[in-house]
Amino acid sequence: MIKNLIKYLQKKSLKDKSFLYLFDEPPKGEYICLDCETTGLKPRKDEILSIGAVLIKDNKIIFRKNFNIFVKPSSNVNVESIKIHQIRPIDLENASEPKIAILKLLEFIGARPIVGYYIKFDIAMISKYTKKYIGIKIPNESIEVSSMYYKTKKRSSEYEFVDLKFDTIMKELNIPELGKHDALNDAIMTSMIFLKLKDKTPAKTTFYTN
Repeated sequence: MIKNLIKYLQKKSLKDKSFLYLFDEPPKGEYICLDCETTGLKPRKDEILSIGAVLIKDNKIIFRKNFNIFVKPSSNVNVESIKIHQIRPIDLENASEPKIAILKLLEFIGARPIVGYYIKFDIAMISKYTKKYIGIKIPNESIEVSSMYYKTKKRSSEYEFVDLKFDTIMKELNIPELGKHDALNDAIMTSMIFLKLKDKTPAKTTFYTN
């Protein structure tokens, strides 16, 4: 009931009714896995620099259906953040304006659930822009792969530590690394994690309503 109320209020706050498709029934067996590269880890002040996303359909990664875009920041990227995300000023010379990038992303996602690694951060970053451009946070349900992985681990007690680092999960699940950690590659690798875990925790997949 609370979920329906939230959706009702979001629909009322939507500035442009052409985005009502975000509230449609999602296509069965389809998900969007995405990753964002950002200037920092604070959604309120930091900005998105690139977004990578890929379609998962019927337990397959549809590589030809991918989304990969650089987003123009409001100011020059500082040297310290370049060390983290590896995105250089030259990479951003032909970057898209934020509004264009975000609206294209929404069209790519549609009503599908969004899969990711620490996806709440990516959702918070994207929602900062969607709130500005269409009046609401992104309404799609989201699935956290680290939570799925956590639920597969047998522990002797509820206090036992479980390493949830991305590289650890990849190694434990015997998933090959694609090389460069950019937004699209990370989205594809996260898709592999999701598909590997999906059948292990079919009734335990963690959904979040944003």
